[in-house]
Amino acid sequence: MENIIPHDFHIGKTDRNKLNAHDSFVVWFTGLSGSGKSTIANLVENELFKKGIKTFSLDGDNVRKGLNNNLGFSPEDRYENLRRIAEVAKLFVESGSVIIASFISPLEKDRKLVKSIIGVENFVEVFVNTSLEECERRDVKGLYKKARAGEIKNFTGIDAPFENPQNPDLEIKTETESLEDALKRIVLHLEDKLKISVQ
Repeated sequence: MENIIPHDFHIGKTDRNKLNAHDSFVVWFTGLSGSGKSTIANLVENELFKKGIKTFSLDGDNVRKGLNNNLGFSPEDRYENLRRIAEVAKLFVESGSVIIASFISPLEKDRKLVKSIIGVENFVEVFVNTSLEECERRDVKGLYKKARAGEIKNFTGIDAPFENPQNPDLEIKTETESLEDALKRIVLHLEDKLKISVQ
């Protein structure tokens, strides 16, 4: 690593944000499989896009199909999965985009790693809080049934832990809050974040 010298480019995040007329950052959705993360994230991106915001989505399954297709679900691989995603998200923030990231990211230490890579000032954590019972009832992808049958190992919520975020920027309780209300609340929270600070 001693021979690696990062290049200093003439155009940076501040320049791109001014061009786009909005700030750039990551909105990180965390929660159990089936909690509704991707559904809500997709709706949020759609609303921001309609407002003329430069956005890009990163989603767990999509990333594992490409960039991280050599990783499994051991604690070490989960850690590396999130580390790579955080580095990619950081690049997109530098490009001037609002990144909508949807990942289970079950451990607090791993979410802290992501936040440290991206930068606290560029990170909005949204905890999609749906009970395990409700996620199993939905079982949109049929994964809980397979996990209960022992066909999937290290499945979050069954034989791998999920640690609830202690201080998320937003908490969405999908069992008591409608999608419409959750969407309004998230977009409202992001509106101030989108404003460019006066230099």
